[in-house]
Amino acid sequence: MPELPEVETIRRGLERVLVGRVVQHVEVSEKRSCTVSSQELAAAIVGAQVETVSRHGKLLIIGLDNALSLLTHLRMTGQLIFKAADVDTGLEASGAFPDKWESDFGGGYPNQSFIGNLPDKTTRIIFTFSDGSHLYFNDQRKFGYVKPVPTGEVQLDDFVASLGPEPLDPCFSAEDFAARLPKGSKRSVKSVLLDQSTVTGIGNIYADESLFLARILPSRTVASLTRSEITALYAAIRSCMEQSIADGGSTMKDYVDSEGLRGEYLDLHATVFNRAGLPCRVCGAPIRKTKVAGRGTHYCENCQK
Repeated sequence: MPELPEVETIRRGLERVLVGRVVQHVEVSEKRSCTVSSQELAAAIVGAQVETVSRHGKLLIIGLDNALSLLTHLRMTGQLIFKAADVDTGLEASGAFPDKWESDFGGGYPNQSFIGNLPDKTTRIIFTFSDGSHLYFNDQRKFGYVKPVPTGEVQLDDFVASLGPEPLDPCFSAEDFAARLPKGSKRSVKSVLLDQSTVTGIGNIYADESLFLARILPSRTVASLTRSEITALYAAIRSCMEQSIADGGSTMKDYVDSEGLRGEYLDLHATVFNRAGLPCRVCGAPIRKTKVAGRGTHYCENCQK
């Protein structure tokens, strides 16, 4: 599942091509992929213009000018693929639409959908815009979804309300982070980081990477952390997220960005994740892999205490 940096990378790409477009038609072919029927979704959004593409944690939020927003979660295998209008429509050449709209974009689970003809067998929702361009919501395993909600009620949505604060929010301080950790808890610090109600957007990759940068063993209990360690972990989380966004996210087997490019964080800057058996970049000791909070966990037993 893409984590915060990957979703932010997709958000930025989609923002470039979606804002300003007007929805002309929408078709839902898989009822599990949308919380309302195809007819209900069409009645709600046809004629509306895309105003914003934002994000909360791993959730994309497409804001429309009719006071509705589309909450979009890619889950494990979701994709959002934008296909520009055919050049023979003459719309781009006429100057009716900005040059930034001439490219195709796509982000999410990498498979042949990015280079094949669409719609395909994984296409669940098709948004058609007034210039003839399309946005395809594809999802092989059908775990992702699109949910229309009134824009003023986005923060009241059950899922959104369950999420903790954004780790990169300028208003989210080290003191705020410390206050959100369960005091005296015997839970492992990694399990708390993966809990989206603590801080949203951290998954397996950035939990391991942040804990290494803070020199904290993933299996340590929250109760055992000192205040200086908590402050170091807060700084490490932000550093990992910022670096990964700059690198276009991380690529394992299930992520490409909005231009179909694979994120470079793991290749360029990862210190422990997916490096079991390789020498630690700091001390040279072999990176270990174990299981913490039910997840494969990478660490250096020499650097992390």
